[in-house]
Amino acid sequence: MADGAMTATFLAVIGGASLLAVTARRLSPSDRLPSLEGWALADRSLGPLWTWLLLGGTIFTAYTFAAIPGLAYGNGAPAFFAVPYTVIVCPLAFVLLSRLWEVARRHGYVTAADFVRGRYGSPPLALVVALTGILATMPYLALQLLGIRAVLAAGGVYPRGAAGDLVMVALFAGLAVATYRHGLRAPTVISALKAVAVFVSLTAVTWLVLERLGGPGPVFDGAAERLGGPALLLSPEQQPAYATLALGSALALLMYPHVLTAGFAADGPRTLRKVSVALPAWTGLLALFGFLGIAALATGVRAPKGGAEAAVPMLVDRLMPAPLAGLVFGAITVGALVPAAVMSIAAATSFVRNVYVEYVHPTATPKRQVRIAKAVSLTAKVGAVAFVFGLRDQDAINLQLLGGVWILQIFPAVAIGLFTARLHPRALLAGWGVGMVAGTFMVVRQGFSSIVSFGSGPEIYAGLAALFLNLTVAVAATAVLSRLGVPRGADLTDLPSRLSVGRRPETGANNP
Repeated sequence: MADGAMTATFLAVIGGASLLAVTARRLSPSDRLPSLEGWALADRSLGPLWTWLLLGGTIFTAYTFAAIPGLAYGNGAPAFFAVPYTVIVCPLAFVLLSRLWEVARRHGYVTAADFVRGRYGSPPLALVVALTGILATMPYLALQLLGIRAVLAAGGVYPRGAAGDLVMVALFAGLAVATYRHGLRAPTVISALKAVAVFVSLTAVTWLVLERLGGPGPVFDGAAERLGGPALLLSPEQQPAYATLALGSALALLMYPHVLTAGFAADGPRTLRKVSVALPAWTGLLALFGFLGIAALATGVRAPKGGAEAAVPMLVDRLMPAPLAGLVFGAITVGALVPAAVMSIAAATSFVRNVYVEYVHPTATPKRQVRIAKAVSLTAKVGAVAFVFGLRDQDAINLQLLGGVWILQIFPAVAIGLFTARLHPRALLAGWGVGMVAGTFMVVRQGFSSIVSFGSGPEIYAGLAALFLNLTVAVAATAVLSRLGVPRGADLTDLPSRLSVGRRPETGANNP
């Protein structure tokens, strides 16, 4: 049962997030007509600080903050693949996000599928990019709820039965209303509270752990003893899986619609480059969460079987005074609200732009597009709640593992398409299909493990293996289609058709 002081602190943090969400309207210019760009991208007006808060708050989710230390608690060193993975993301974001922002702003693109439609002149390719993004995002959205539930249940803040379900619904109801009214501006302002709460609470927990246990040495020694020593170090057999998982996850992350939505909301490519340089501060935060998983192991925390993500909340509940524990639980909960809101906005925007307008109502006015996007965003949140209540936690995790493999298969069309249009759109479609089928088969065959092996070879990340097959088919099919003289669609992006990494003139608020 939760302590009264813990509950009060937790509710204060959640109440602060709700109050901040109400103030989101102050970021909205009152003299602008409703538009999907305004609702979903905050009129592309966010400066460096707001973009850093939103992008960091979107990438580093509550489930990540629970799952990574849980993996460290149960498996040791392999859990820390998330640190190099999020480091690799930063230079990729520096190059890809800034370049994609320029093209999107110039042509009014709001989604990655918009870019693919303009780059290749292929509605079917744009459609599969949009649907893949939506498909991969929905289980990710549900995982935010699972992260909240795991953390609060471990801290005793989440009541059992129907009362707990009502708590979850109430938390998301406030988020749903704020997002419905203010779009991306709501999670943007909440991200400020998330950053402050998470950085402060994590610093306090880490300091307390080091003081109680006598420094990092005793922490790692105690954890090594409980894991059997070598588990805190990567074995040679684990290194290929570790490296490919880090690389594949980094490539996949920037393809998720919610990450691109947060990037498109920046006021210019220079802002995105500044933010990319500063993002490693969030990576340091993630590394500390992983360390707390090791600390939970060292202190003898006994997480429930199959529930290792509860290890750190149980550690916090054991070591910290009730008010500070409530602050930590509130911070992680707010940490789920930001990405959940952005994910629902991104999924709704992809549906409206690339399904509804493209195939259902091509003459939809901007006002109608916003209205439909709001309804779809609300539906996505309701669907995520129903998903969590209706399926086992492991089902959501399995779908999220598949989602990471799936979203990686649009990398050739989006990321490679930024630098060259030489791949034929029909070849990209064929490669996407092969990658989706192969990746799904590999993960399911391994019992929903994203690490696979081929015969006596090393274990590697299934998503990267599927991407290799995807690219192989795309390149080979392009050669065949070019030889047969099959025409391509018109390229409307003004980007070079051949590979070019030269500097382009910048546009946007930073460079009038």
